[in-house]
Amino acid sequence: MRFRLLVLSFYFITIGNAQTPRPSSGTIRQFENFSSAYVEPRTVDVWLPDDYSAKKKYAVLYMQDGKSLFDSNIVWNHQEWMVDETIGRLLKEKKINNCIVVGIYNTETSRHLEYFPQKAFESLPKPQQDSLFKTNRSSGVAVFKENKLRSDNYLLFLTKELKPFIDSSFSTLKDSKHTFIGGSSMGGLISLYAICEYPAVFGGAACISTHWPGIFTIDNNPIPAAIFEYLKWHLPDPKQHQLYFDYGDATLDALYPPLQKQADQIIKARGYNNKNWKTIYFPGADHTEKSWSKRFEQPLIFLLSK
Repeated sequence: MRFRLLVLSFYFITIGNAQTPRPSSGTIRQFENFSSAYVEPRTVDVWLPDDYSAKKKYAVLYMQDGKSLFDSNIVWNHQEWMVDETIGRLLKEKKINNCIVVGIYNTETSRHLEYFPQKAFESLPKPQQDSLFKTNRSSGVAVFKENKLRSDNYLLFLTKELKPFIDSSFSTLKDSKHTFIGGSSMGGLISLYAICEYPAVFGGAACISTHWPGIFTIDNNPIPAAIFEYLKWHLPDPKQHQLYFDYGDATLDALYPPLQKQADQIIKARGYNNKNWKTIYFPGADHTEKSWSKRFEQPLIFLLSK
């Protein structure tokens, strides 16, 4: 009954909102203040291709940091992923299967708390956790806004509330084989955590410029080792799942090459091969939406190829 009420309360389209993205391809249906029993309300954008029809069935790609996906005019740094342009082009070229995209906005102040793999963090000794919670960025601003992670609740929101709503409101293929999740930086980290925690829900993950350090230094940082230990025991079955990773080596991405190599060793040891796993290194690429947009077709073709 609660879910039925949730669907009824959110089955609307926001029209005329100054913050609604204006895509170059396809259409956006925006759901503002999507409420949840697990996390703070947030905006959710659903991108539909130009020829979207209820008579067809569509795979679904859930993406983090949804505000940055479609329209640079509404983003603080005026950069976007160009998701609509890239997917629209690949669909016309018949290089990928029919899909829609669900862009989930972050709540800014809670982003790090929601995107940090909770079970990996909580495997650390309590004194280390307490010390990490006090970490600051180079600007002096705290990395974490409070001493309690919310990523397990965030995944409950995705799997127990958002996905059922999307599947009931749009013409989707509901099985894990056609349900994907992706993001960059911390968004890549939570996408990997999602497929590990909910392998029956997500069949593939696109982890772009994955922020393995968790904070903003690798010096005396126990986080990567904790994440890698978690992966050893929780990576999903390679027979039913696909994993995509990429990374550059400029700006924040400069931290990633040695860490991605460690992750790759664990992934390979789990039994992944070139049919269900891809890691690509982009020399010179930095940590920006502009860089991610240039290579976004890579994970799309890998996960959604015909």
